[in-house]
Parts: sequence; C-alpha cells; structure tokens
Amino acid sequence: MRHGGRLLVECLVALGARKAFGVPGESYLAVLDALHDTEGALDYVLCRNEGGAGFMAAAWGKLTGTPGICMVTRGPGVTNASIGVHTARQDSAPMLLFVGQVATDMKGREAFQEIDYRAVYGTMAKWAVEIDRVERIPEIVSRAWTVATTGRPGPVVIALPEDMLSSVTETPAISAPAEILPPVPSGSAVAKTREILKGAKRPLIFFGGANWTEAGKTALRRFAEENDIPAVAVFRYLDMFDNHSPAFCGHAGVGMWPSTRKLIEEADVILAINLRFGENSTLGYTLLKVPEPDQTVLHVHGSDGELGKVYRPALGVHADPSAFAEALLAEGPLGPRDGAWRAEARAAYEAGFDLPEQPSPVDMGKVMTHLAKVLPDDAILTNGAGNFAVWPGYFFRYGGAQRLLAPQSGAMGYGLPAAIAAKVAHPERTVVCFAGDGDFQMTCQELATAAQAGAQPVVLILNNGIYGTIRAHQERHYPARVSGTTMVSPDFAALARSYGYHGERVSRTEDFAAAFDRALASGTGAVLDLDISEEALTPRVTLSQMRAAAQKAGQ
Repeated sequence: MRHGGRLLVECLVALGARKAFGVPGESYLAVLDALHDTEGALDYVLCRNEGGAGFMAAAWGKLTGTPGICMVTRGPGVTNASIGVHTARQDSAPMLLFVGQVATDMKGREAFQEIDYRAVYGTMAKWAVEIDRVERIPEIVSRAWTVATTGRPGPVVIALPEDMLSSVTETPAISAPAEILPPVPSGSAVAKTREILKGAKRPLIFFGGANWTEAGKTALRRFAEENDIPAVAVFRYLDMFDNHSPAFCGHAGVGMWPSTRKLIEEADVILAINLRFGENSTLGYTLLKVPEPDQTVLHVHGSDGELGKVYRPALGVHADPSAFAEALLAEGPLGPRDGAWRAEARAAYEAGFDLPEQPSPVDMGKVMTHLAKVLPDDAILTNGAGNFAVWPGYFFRYGGAQRLLAPQSGAMGYGLPAAIAAKVAHPERTVVCFAGDGDFQMTCQELATAAQAGAQPVVLILNNGIYGTIRAHQERHYPARVSGTTMVSPDFAALARSYGYHGERVSRTEDFAAAFDRALASGTGAVLDLDISEEALTPRVTLSQMRAAAQKAGQ
C-alpha cells in the first residue's frame, strides 16, 4: 500500500522520466514526498517561477524528444506555467504538466485557487485531463505520455486532486512505456512523390520539426544533395539540417531573407515535410495562396490532422518524416538534373552572411564570426524573443550535433530556462544563451535555479536599452513617437555575480573574444553584458534609416 503521489512517481520512472522541473505547492505534497526517495532516478529541479519551469520542460521535450516534466501547484502555479504549455504546443514539443487541484469534495465551489483545467487548457494542450481516482493513475499517465509523443508531439495537462494523491492503493505501476510504431510510408506514396519531384523544374524541400531521428536527418540531407534540390528550414528549425551542406539554402521565419522568399515563391514543386505551415514561415500565409497554392505541394506529416489544415496539398502523406526521408533515399537518385537552381539558391544564402559593419560598440556580426570559430560541434544555442534573435537564428551555421532551442511561439524569457534545461540534460556540452535586455529580465531569477542544479550556461545579453522588436514596429508605423519601449535596467554583470556567476560588461568588439574565453573557463557559468547601440536594430537597416523611410512614406 502506498499513496497516489508515490504511484505517480513510480509510473513516471517506468516511462523513462529522469528530471522534473517545478515549484513546490501544498496541493501536491504527496508527489514531493515520493520524490524524496528517487534521487538519481527522477530528480526534481527546483525553479524560481512556474513560467521558467514550464519553459524548461518545453525545451527538454524539444531537445530530447521525450516529454519534459513540469510540476506546479494549482491556480497561480499553473497559470504561470501556461506559457510553457503554449510554447510546447507551437514548437510541437512533448511535455507533461502536472498540476495540483482542489480536493474532489470542493470542486465546483470556486474553492481556493480552483481552476477548471479542461476549460482553460482545452485548446492550448493536446489533452487536458483530471485523475479522479487513485487507481487510474497508471492508465492516465501512460496515455498522457503516448499522446504527448505521437502524431504531432505536444503538451498534456494532468490535474491531480489533493485527496486523490493522498489516497492509498495497491494498484501496480506500469512496467514500461508502450511501443507505439509511427505511421510507415506506403510504397505508392513514395513512388508518387518521386515521380512528381522528377518532373519538377524548380523543386524545393521545406522541412521543420524537432522529432527527427539521426537516420532521418541524414537521409533527408543526402536525398537533397544527390538530387540537387535546395532545402529550406521553417522558423527556428534550421538545426535539423547540416547548414554546411550545399543543399541547405535558408531559413523561413521572422526576418526572412529575400533569397529564401524568392525560393518559396518561384518553386514549382514543394516537398513540405514535418511542418505545420505556420504564420512566420509563410509570411502571414502570403507566400502560398490559401487554400490552393500555385505551387504543387506534397505534404508529409506524422499527424493526419496537419494535412490540409491550411493548404490543400496535391499529395498528402500521413507518415513518419524520418521513415519517409529514408524511403525516398533508398530508391536511389531521381535522375540527371541541372543543378543551377540549387546552386543559385546556395550562392544567395552564402551571400547573406556578408554584412556591413554594425553601428554599435559591440558588432554582433563579428561576434558571430568568432563564435563560429570557437564553439564545439555539439554546442547548444538558445534564445528567447526579440530582434536580437536574428543573430543565432540567421547568422550561425549549424552543423554536427549543434542545436538551436528557440520558441516558435515568440515567447520572451525562453532562452535562459531553455539553456538551463540543456545543461541539465547535457552537463558536458557548451550551452550559450542569447538574450535581449528585456528578454533576460523576464526569467533572470532562474540563474538561481541553474546555480542550485549545477547547470550554468554562458549568457550573452545584447543590451540596447529598448524593446527592440516593438521599437522597430513603432518607427515603421509611428516614426519618432517613442512610447513604452525604452528601458532602465540593472547592472547585469553585478547581478550575475550576486548569483555566483562570472559577470562582466563588454564595451568593445575587440574585447569580446577574451571575455568569452573567460566565461567558458569560469566553471560557474557566466553573463556577458554586451553594449549594443539601439541604432543596430537590424543587421542591415539602422533605427534612423527605419524612421526616415517611414517619415518619407508618410509625407
């Protein structure tokens, strides 16, 4: 006989959970009691805010492919954590959010911190459920794990009534996760795809998602290379394809390069594999006509719910993306092809790295060039949201085992928690977080979480004193009428040192290399506060140029 909290933890361990991120609460004391005995099997990473915990769980799911576990209390705890649920949903990342609930005899009375989780999370999560009887814990937790990891991966919210967790039971825990085989591509689907691609004059591979196997990623790259087909990543998934490959030709997202836009618009056949056709990757659904594009679209996805959701494909294939890529490759090359289309696209991509000198004390173009030289082949880069995200998102070539953790949801504050989750998962790897000064202050208290967990990354704060993305919109639509976008911030280096980190201010480009060396060697994690001019709002257009253009257009 043991209480429901212990049964829950036993089930999570059997499923393969190894870390849980959370903030404690009285509503799930029985779970915390069970975690007292699971050190080394299932460790609880104590966070400082439920939003940070939610981000860590979402990032864990995106990085590892297994559900990130988050545990929070009812009411304020779960509403704080909702940003992680939304991020995991838009990232298609597996996540389980366990939340305390009022006792079953108090439900429906608006008891202290009571929330109807099904109503609140019904559209945000893949599934929202409440466990009303202790005996059903194994059944529902097992199902939640399966829902989170199959089809289009995503978050599941599980409510835990306090009295259910404290109830005792002899119900056995599950023994292991169910083996759910992904949908296999049919021979006819592979053959028809190859036939259409063979007849294309300007084919394009448009790919996304983090749930690729290594074999699947390799197969997709080799298929693109062998057939001279350019490949373009959707928003914030460029790390799924070797950027050094001659077939890699760009990244479709916020700040999309003109060369990438041209590729998508001029393609006659698009093999869209493992993407959901989000707003940012289609320039607000303008690059392809809704619902029937001019381009011939072949859409492959592991969830049939994504096929035809926005665009009607000429061919929709319900199949695991990695299995489909391997099947395409196994049939051999499509046949002779003029490589000019792919070569031109690659040349345009390469030309995009030629930047003017940035009008800033610290030139981020030169910083990225240095990082490309010194970061190891398995480095993990993270970022939240803001104009600064263009640097890790567009001006770093990902190769080897390098990864990018960045939110498709555009959530500020994601970068630091994601970096912490990455260091928890892979303490031996170099993890670098890019953050704006506004972005960093959303979750900077999680520096304490990282220090306590021994998972300290290197943080680069691109400090320009403004909310850069919103200022850019202001200057384009309401030039010279600045309102609500100028910030007064603390001394970030001193703040870092107060948390036990190495911290320093970098005021010149030529000082960055030595400062970064010191950050890597510190052993405590580090925060480098980079002096960035507000004029360097985008890599190629200054704030003043933006304002002048808007004023001229309004005359």
